[in-house]
Amino acid sequence: MARQLRAEQTRSTIITAAADLFDRNGYERTSLSDIVEHAQVTKGALYFHFAAKDDLAHAIMELQAAALRQVTGEVEGRNCSSLEALMRITFAFTRLSVEGPIARAGLRLATGGVEVRAPLRHPFTEWLEIATHRLLGAVKEADIHPDVDVQAAARSLVSFFVGTRVTGRPLEPVARLPRRTAEMWHLLIRGLVPVPRRPRYLSLAVQLERDIEPG
Repeated sequence: MARQLRAEQTRSTIITAAADLFDRNGYERTSLSDIVEHAQVTKGALYFHFAAKDDLAHAIMELQAAALRQVTGEVEGRNCSSLEALMRITFAFTRLSVEGPIARAGLRLATGGVEVRAPLRHPFTEWLEIATHRLLGAVKEADIHPDVDVQAAARSLVSFFVGTRVTGRPLEPVARLPRRTAEMWHLLIRGLVPVPRRPRYLSLAVQLERDIEPG
């Protein structure tokens, strides 16, 4: 049992080290030797768990997908409006990106040409489905203008969300991500939400950003 626990801890250490390097340096510029050194494990330990670098990349994307499903499930349990749920999901994922390298690396891998193996789905496909579903709900709840093109809004939201991370990576610290997510929502709310309902969601964006700020 103790041996199994050590093996699981070693695997987790390797994944976290790989995620950190993939996020900072990119997939192509990171070697297995770099990961071994960063994780402070032996090559034998790495090859025991992962036969190749793309196996590590796939493991990271699997963890990112699981994290997205978890935060989505947690938000669904709050019984809030569709638009509030979508906002909470994006801020929850932003929190994960601030707190650890897995979410950040998963995004960089997804935008860096690393193949997503079946049965794992591309993260952007899942994000588009979540955004589309919640925006359709928001239209029914009159939180979004009825003439909004929901498919276009969902694509724009996902592109905005991903784009702030891609462009911000070389320019500013990861701690700025909550600010960028809040800026995204301030713009979207003013473009999508009827005037009488805007104050509620603008205030929510401010609150959710503050919730991520370090104490």
